Amino acid sequence: MSRNILPEPSDELKQLSASLCNRIQKEMDDDGMLPFSRFMEMALYEPGLGYYSAGLHKLGRSGDFVTSPELGPLFASCLARQVIELADILGEYDVLEIGAGSGRMAADLLRELPPDRLPRRYRVLERSADLRQVQRELISTNVPQLADRVEWLDEPPAADWQGVLLANEVLDAFAVERFQVGDDGVKQVCVTLQDDHFSWSCRQAPVELQRAVEHTMAGNHIEFKPGYRSEINLRIADWLGSVTRTMTRGLALFIDYGYPRREYYLPERSDGTLMCHYRHQAHDDVFFWPGLQDITAWVDFTALAEAADIHRLDVEGYTSQSLFLLGCGLAEIIAEHHLTDKDGGLAIGSQARQLTLPGMMGEKFQVMGLGRGLTTTLRGFSLQDLRYRL
Repeated sequence: MSRNILPEPSDELKQLSASLCNRIQKEMDDDGMLPFSRFMEMALYEPGLGYYSAGLHKLGRSGDFVTSPELGPLFASCLARQVIELADILGEYDVLEIGAGSGRMAADLLRELPPDRLPRRYRVLERSADLRQVQRELISTNVPQLADRVEWLDEPPAADWQGVLLANEVLDAFAVERFQVGDDGVKQVCVTLQDDHFSWSCRQAPVELQRAVEHTMAGNHIEFKPGYRSEINLRIADWLGSVTRTMTRGLALFIDYGYPRREYYLPERSDGTLMCHYRHQAHDDVFFWPGLQDITAWVDFTALAEAADIHRLDVEGYTSQSLFLLGCGLAEIIAEHHLTDKDGGLAIGSQARQLTLPGMMGEKFQVMGLGRGLTTTLRGFSLQDLRYRL
């Protein structure tokens, strides 16, 4: 999509973006280049200027994109049934949600859980102060009687705990490295300044990036032709270890759009999976008003499974969002809504279509469960097992 047909931001927002661009330019190395991972990190999280740090309205129909929980309560209703099953296994438990967005999923999930299956604590690990405030207000408004169970963390829990870790559309917002394969080896794709505009440039890849690309190629017998560009998440293993280190027993549930590695790096996907979201329009121009749009990369679920092995987590299941929700009782929940709330039937049906149809979220979004100390096949993964594709 051409930037010429994207909506024009206000002068105030243009100034915000210009300030961020100036800061990005100052970060460039002596050769005039900046690794794309650093550009993406600043564009999304630079204090006071990044997309998730500048107080912009991001989520919902008046923002830039809609997540599954923002469609309505159906997503959380299904998720609640998976949490209830885990509560029956674990007994007393906590929930740790990573990057809670508007707080909608937390509020809906707490409301859907029966009183005897509520978590001892619902903890939110959120790096954006702006989003923390949004979450507090929404939770206090929607479930005031349970708001005292919710607490916000600056770091992963230091003390041992057991329960459920939830990460919905979190991994796609990690700052990724971009690489390009050439006749003379692996290059690091960087950002540079040309004619007062950001553009792409390449330099020799650092050793860590080169080894990661070589591992990606060797492990799945993937061959990149010269000129092939894509991205790779170098932080995923360390990050997974940090957020699950003190989880003594339980399930870490990751829901995101992505592929297993063989499909991620298909020959026809020769420019990677980077995608931007701006006022409900998806496009691939990462240099369009930095700081005013979301930038994402699809998730390599094979890399997540490899990270799980490093940190002694078991891949309990891997499936599509559609089959996960059906395994959690989607059909029964819809029937219950039609029986008890006829006025909400069409709204529930619309949510179900968005969440499950292949052309919408049903197949694009994948679900992976990483467990520790569990021995039961979980209901969300009971209808389909795609682990063989990893």
